[in-house]
Amino acid sequence: MTTLTPFHIAFPVDDLAAARHFYGTVLGCPEGRSSDEWIDFDLFGHQIVAHLKPRDPNAAPAHHNPVDGHDVPVPHFGVVLQPADWDAFAEKLKAAGIRFVIEPYTRFKGQVGEQSTMFFLDPAGNALEFKAFADMSQLFAK
Repeated sequence: MTTLTPFHIAFPVDDLAAARHFYGTVLGCPEGRSSDEWIDFDLFGHQIVAHLKPRDPNAAPAHHNPVDGHDVPVPHFGVVLQPADWDAFAEKLKAAGIRFVIEPYTRFKGQVGEQSTMFFLDPAGNALEFKAFADMSQLFAK
């Protein structure tokens, strides 16, 4: 695997104060630049930007796809962590009272691509997934 460079993603939120609390305080993401319309956060070295967008009352309900017996929310984003960091992060989220869409567990146990994973929503309903591989060579294994 080559040296990874920081990833950037911008996503909608309907309340910047709630996003600032969730990403900054609950998840522990250092805050970067901001304005009245957006906030940069450092998510494990990646730049994520919460952009203010009013909630659409006519928006379609969240979509889910079946994966390993669970309904995975689509779209979603997150970070692949080292196993010890993933364990500590999962415990931090549990202690903070995060309600999981998919509780932390090991997916594809004993198969190619075995990974620890968890899904939860931010206050605006954006789905996040954090995962870890005991063997990082399995990240793209077929």
